[in-house]
Amino acid sequence: MNHLFTVTGMTCGHCEKAVTAAIVRLDPQAKVEIERSANKVQVQSEQSHEALAHAIVEEGYAVVG
Repeated sequence: MNHLFTVTGMTCGHCEKAVTAAIVRLDPQAKVEIERSANKVQVQSEQSHEALAHAIVEEGYAVVG
């Protein structure tokens, strides 16, 4: 399944790595693409949208919408 999130608070490459790591901890098979300038995180994963959003929020970033 393809999930698209708007994530605020990502300001650098470290932020991108942190968000990616949080998602991969939940689903090691996930494919993550981040477009920091647009605050977009696209994830291909069999996990639920809610579970992925929760992992991002637990890492300290806000999921909008």
